[in-house]
Amino acid sequence: MQSLAAELDRLRRLHRLRSLRLPSGVDFTSNDYLGLARHPALREAVIVALDDDAVVGAGGSRLLRGHHLAHAELEEFAASFFGAGRALYFGSGFLANFTLFTTLAERHDAVVFDERIHASVKEGIHASPAERYRARHNNLESFTGELKRARENGARRIFMAVESVYSMDGDLAPLRGLSDLANRFEAVLVVDEAHATGIFGKSGRGLGEGLQNGRWITLHTCGKALGVSGALICASVETIAYLINKARPFIYSTAPPPFLARVVKRALQLIDEEPWRRERVLKLAHLAHRELNPEATFAGSQIVPVIIGDDEAAIAVAEAVGPQSALAGGHLTTALVYDVTGRLPGAEEKLKRFISITGRVGDVLNESWRLVFGAKSKGGEAALPFESFLFEVRKSGKPDLRRAGRRQSVEEARAAK
Repeated sequence: MQSLAAELDRLRRLHRLRSLRLPSGVDFTSNDYLGLARHPALREAVIVALDDDAVVGAGGSRLLRGHHLAHAELEEFAASFFGAGRALYFGSGFLANFTLFTTLAERHDAVVFDERIHASVKEGIHASPAERYRARHNNLESFTGELKRARENGARRIFMAVESVYSMDGDLAPLRGLSDLANRFEAVLVVDEAHATGIFGKSGRGLGEGLQNGRWITLHTCGKALGVSGALICASVETIAYLINKARPFIYSTAPPPFLARVVKRALQLIDEEPWRRERVLKLAHLAHRELNPEATFAGSQIVPVIIGDDEAAIAVAEAVGPQSALAGGHLTTALVYDVTGRLPGAEEKLKRFISITGRVGDVLNESWRLVFGAKSKGGEAALPFESFLFEVRKSGKPDLRRAGRRQSVEEARAAK
C-alpha cells in the first residue's frame, strides 16, 4: 500500500491529483450537449417504464434472466434509427468499445487506429491479441501507409478504429476518405460516434450518416447528447450475433436496467422531434469559438478547446473556471481547459493570454445564457452566472482561486464590481 501512497504524492506534486466534486454553476463542461438529461419527456419515460414493468434492475445477464422486452424494443428501434442490420445495448461506451476489440480482433488480425482515439478503444486494442498500427491523427496518407504495412505483414483481417468527432480538439474525422480506404483494403471501419450522435448528420444519426456500408461498425453512446446512459453497437446481423455468443464482457455482465432502455428509446425519438436543439448548439459553439479562439479555424463541433500549454497553468485556470461551470442545464457545452503537456511552449504567455480573453469568455457564456434562458434571476443568484468570475478577473487581472469556487449573489457581484 505504500506504493499507492507514493504514487498519489507524485500526482499531487505534479498537480495531477484528481478528486470528485459535486457540480455547481453553469454547465459548460459536461457531455449533455442538447440538454436532454433534464428533459421532461425523459423523466416521464422513467415514470411510465417503472409503472408498466414494476422492474428496476434487470436481474441478471442478457443470456440468462436479464433480457427484457425493453432491451429488445430499444435494439430494434435503434437498428432502424441508425440504418444498421442490428443493434446491441451495453451499460457504457467504454464497455462497448472494449468489447468490440477484445472480441472481434483476433490473433493474425490487425488494428489500424488514430493516435488520438479514445482510451476505451486503446484499452480494447491492447487487450486483444491483434497487431497494432498507429496512424497520425486524421491523416489519410498515414492511414494508407499503416494499412499497407498490415497487409504486407500478413494480416488476415484489418480493423480501422476512429472517432467521428474527437473529444479533446473537437475536430471531425475525414470519414468519406477513411471509408474509401476501408473498401480499398477490405478492412472493417469502426467509428465511435460518441460526440456526434444526436448532433451531426442530416437527421442527427452521426457524422457517418449516409456513408455506412457493410464494412462499417458504429458505436453510439447514450450518455452524451442523448442524456441517458449506456451505448449501442450498430453492425450487421452476423456481427451482433457473434458478439452475443462470444463477447465475454457482454455475456458475464448484468444487463442495464430495462427502464433505462425505455428512456434511451425516447431520447432517440426526441432527436427527430426537436431538431432545433442540435442546430442551436452548433450555432452557440461557433459563437464561443469566434470569441475564444478567432485566429484558429473552427473545427465545426460543439467542443471548443482553449489550449493553455502548461500543466500548472492549465490546472490553475481549470480550478478557477471549473467550479463555475457545471450546472446541468447545458445547451452549450464547451470544454474550456485541458492538459496538453508539451504541445505548446511559453506557459506564462499562454496564461496571460487566457486572462486577457477571460472577459470575452464570460461574455460568450453570458450571451449563451441569454440566448437559451433569457436574463432571469432565480433565488437571488446572479442572472448571468459567469459574472462572479468575470468580476474577479477584471478587478485584479487574475483569477482568484480562493473565491472562484463560491457562487455569489447579485448583490455580492455588484459590490465586487
